[in-house]
Amino acid sequence: MSTPRNVQQLFDLTGRVALVTGGSRGLGLQMAMALGEAGAKVVISSRKAADLEQAVMTLQDAGIDARWVAADASKPEDINRMVDETMERLGHIDILVNNAGATWGAAAEEYPLEAWDKVMNLNVRGYFLLSQAVAQRSMIPRKQGRIINVASIAGLGGNHPMMRTIAYNTSKGAVINFTRALACEWGHKGIRVNAIAPGFFPSKMTAGTLAAVGEEQMAAHAPLLRLGDDEDLKGATLLFASEAGKHITGQILAVDGGVSAVTGG
Repeated sequence: MSTPRNVQQLFDLTGRVALVTGGSRGLGLQMAMALGEAGAKVVISSRKAADLEQAVMTLQDAGIDARWVAADASKPEDINRMVDETMERLGHIDILVNNAGATWGAAAEEYPLEAWDKVMNLNVRGYFLLSQAVAQRSMIPRKQGRIINVASIAGLGGNHPMMRTIAYNTSKGAVINFTRALACEWGHKGIRVNAIAPGFFPSKMTAGTLAAVGEEQMAAHAPLLRLGDDEDLKGATLLFASEAGKHITGQILAVDGGVSAVTGG
């Protein structure tokens, strides 16, 4: 029987390699920061090299071993290149954070097909293709891996009346069951798959909704009477990425100030 580890040892990610999509800002950068602070080597990806360079500087200034790969996580050829470049540089991938996402606001009865396809291709198809590529090339051969999908409380229930985001909500509902299905299929291969479902965090993606509804009004819907901040995803990220969560898979953790408890999501 192995010697029991203390809490610091269970959360330690020293020697691990993490790939984080949508990692140049917002929730992705926060999650990358958490993984790096726990000792992981971090590769972040998004479409814009300039944003990635700035984000890597931020991570490196915090003492994190960080690098970047510019790629569009909705395109199969970019996904394959992202995985290839990460493997070439660091040898393997222990932790995958599927965070890159898109949204589009329009009334459901007028929702453009191209907008629906854009959201679904990145938020659902992209998660599947990247998970598949990382599993095939690194996690399944090594019989270990952790996949963290970023869902949303928008995928747990219906919608706020002022949020006309039918494709986004649908895609995040799909991510939730994708997480459960993949966890069931890959558990015996040593791969844990979980999802974080954030509530409202100020970000570029939520700026329009927060402007329309108002930050104070949105915060008032949460039992904790606050929106998420630059630290609130760190704990959940480390739990799912580390040995502290080694007996957790197929789970969806809402980090939302209690909003889903009120709505029953």
